[in-house]
Amino acid sequence: MRLGAIDFSQQYLQGTLLVSLLSVWVLVALFFYLNLYTRRRYFTVWMAAWLFYALWLTLGLTVPMAEPTSLVFMMRQWCVAISAVFLLWGSALFLNVPVREATFGLFMLFLMVWALISPKMVSNRFQAQMPLFILIGLGSLFAGVSFYRLRRKMPFVGAGMLSLGFFLWGLYLATYPISQAYSGLYHVGFLIAAVLQLFIAVSMIVLVLEEVRYNADLIRAEMEAVRSEKEALQAKVLCVEEQCRSLYDRVRLTEGLQRAYDELRQTQQLLVQQERLRALGQMASGIVHDINNALSPIIAYSDLLLTSVPDLPETARRYLQIIKRAGADIAQIVSRVREFYRRRSANERLVDVDVNHVVDEVIELTRPRWRDLPQKEGISIEVQRELAPDLPKLRCDPAELREALTNLIFNAIDALPKGGNIKIVTRSAVAQTDGNGSATCPRIQLEVHDNGIGMDETTRQRCMEPFFSTKTKRGGTGLGLAMVYGMMQRYEGTIEIESAPGKGTCVRLTFPVREAPTQPAPAEVPQPEPGRQLNVLCIDDDPQMQQILKDCLPGFGHKVSVAKSGRQGLTMFKNALKKQMPYDAVITDLGMPNVNGRRVTELIKAESPATPVIMLTGWGAVIEDESGSVPEVDAILAKPPSIKELNELLLRIVRRSTGEVAQTV
Repeated sequence: MRLGAIDFSQQYLQGTLLVSLLSVWVLVALFFYLNLYTRRRYFTVWMAAWLFYALWLTLGLTVPMAEPTSLVFMMRQWCVAISAVFLLWGSALFLNVPVREATFGLFMLFLMVWALISPKMVSNRFQAQMPLFILIGLGSLFAGVSFYRLRRKMPFVGAGMLSLGFFLWGLYLATYPISQAYSGLYHVGFLIAAVLQLFIAVSMIVLVLEEVRYNADLIRAEMEAVRSEKEALQAKVLCVEEQCRSLYDRVRLTEGLQRAYDELRQTQQLLVQQERLRALGQMASGIVHDINNALSPIIAYSDLLLTSVPDLPETARRYLQIIKRAGADIAQIVSRVREFYRRRSANERLVDVDVNHVVDEVIELTRPRWRDLPQKEGISIEVQRELAPDLPKLRCDPAELREALTNLIFNAIDALPKGGNIKIVTRSAVAQTDGNGSATCPRIQLEVHDNGIGMDETTRQRCMEPFFSTKTKRGGTGLGLAMVYGMMQRYEGTIEIESAPGKGTCVRLTFPVREAPTQPAPAEVPQPEPGRQLNVLCIDDDPQMQQILKDCLPGFGHKVSVAKSGRQGLTMFKNALKKQMPYDAVITDLGMPNVNGRRVTELIKAESPATPVIMLTGWGAVIEDESGSVPEVDAILAKPPSIKELNELLLRIVRRSTGEVAQTV
């Protein structure tokens, strides 16, 4: 018997429609739960598709075979169109295909207009329904492709089942208008659709369970890794605590040693930060030589112009002084970055500094950054100052203070991408009493305010960590505030940061004002002879340094001979001895190929112990830390050199007894 000849009753048709409708509502409930569980947008969109499909079935249950010109037929056509668009939209979201939502909206509007006018343009029900059902069938096939791609990426059986279910359901929907011509096939189709819909629901449950199990396995693996790290860390902590406990047992009766135990525990907490600072110092020591060599012509020639050209215009003289001071500050910065993790040396040179004067200098020095460059982009930044009069002198390194204030101003500028105000405030803080009732030393406060974008609490707490930066894409290194923090630690001061998103930032530096320590009477130093002319041999493999010495030292009346390598310098020195025309002094670099400065010094001293040797090197005063001392040299002078200081040093060591201990300048 042919399938079309089977006599299905109207009640059987309603039964099949009801079963199919119930299966769709199972899918709607499932997708609703998945949306609540996963918060994934494509589940929301697919749920909307199934809702409109359920509405289409409900209308079919009410009026099974509505006329093409009736309102029920048009509403069923709209449901199919909307369901098709949502099905395509959800698949696009699942595949991360970038499609604008307005596109789907316009497409949906077009289909609804087609459903409205198609009964008037076509002759029968089949022609009006076929385009929309082909579209919803393609949407189902597209969903099947989506899950097929997921199955190829991940080992999920549920994805393969969903791919098969959506493929078969898409074929059913695309052929639905054809099945209406055959009564038996039409009725059986609803049963097949119900089975496919339940199959899709079961497959989705299987996929979600597999995904949950997969994620649980990942979480367990991560937890196991974290547990291993935790156990290793606990072992280290237990080891350190055991050492601390052993130390405490030995010194618990002594108050001073108890304090040492507390410091040990604090050191344990700061270990990571100290290691990072030490890495920063080691990194900087590798480039300090090249930077100092590059700074040498800047400082030397600006110094030469200032001393040799007396009739310079005042503006040009001021510019040269700024260039020289900025170069010297760079040299100090490079040196301090390397030693950032170390305490200040007891014999470091500190002077009494007028903080207000330093503020004026830094504002002038940074003017191109906060005024000229932003104005080219149409941005206005104003710098205001509230400087307290009669501010006490601060005993510090002025270059270090300028560097810290420059970093704070640059940070404030970066926080004003649309312009704004920067205010610099200085004030004297009233001396307070400590816990013992004795008065503490007076303090100076330096504040930098801006009304920029501000920082959240997490950023504020981490902003002083070395290498932490929110401006890495714009070249930020994360060292500015870290260096300011290091400076405040060395001066036994404090740094406070107040900030909130959208409310700007205030950085407050508080310095203790200390009296200059009593210095012993300086030993008598032989004064240089201003008019004495020396015959000097300069050994350096850097052509720029050779030219600097040839240009600058003759200005003091000295005769300069230049050697391009250690071997050539030794040959020139020996030839001068043979001709009874020895050099009065030798200036040599440290790092040179083949014969370095150490070997040059040893051989010169072996030939002529009385000949003074100055080591002029880009490693500067850190040479003793990095490579050991050089006892043979009479003086070590750091690059970039001050020409006046070099001349005075030359004259002084020539007069000094060769038996004295070498000094480091």
